[in-house]
Amino acid sequence: QVQLVESGGGSVQPGGSLRLSCAASGYTFSTYCVAWFRQAPGKEREGVAFIDSDGRVAHADSVEGRFTISRDNAKNTLTLSLQMNSLNVEDTAMYYCAAVRRRWCSRSLDTYEYWGQGTQVTVSS
Repeated sequence: QVQLVESGGGSVQPGGSLRLSCAASGYTFSTYCVAWFRQAPGKEREGVAFIDSDGRVAHADSVEGRFTISRDNAKNTLTLSLQMNSLNVEDTAMYYCAAVRRRWCSRSLDTYEYWGQGTQVTVSS
């Protein structure tokens, strides 16, 4: 069973930056698509950024140019990162990393098999 553990959330003022990390081990993650989703109170969970097994990335329009997803597959470990710059209050949400053993990513959350517990990001003045 793949276990994903997020870290790096916190509180920041508008315009600030945070870096989220997601760690996993025990599997050959180079064959996995991995992604970040977020869910704000009262809203549906939405995809933020995706990186497939070939390293191709995609970001939601709402974060394009501000957020950057990256991954590091070293042996049987995974470190998934999300660098978030120029944060605004609309970025406040619980952020989740997700993974599925497939080559290319889907933006549909239903396709993801594994989820972390989430890390809270709060942007306020």
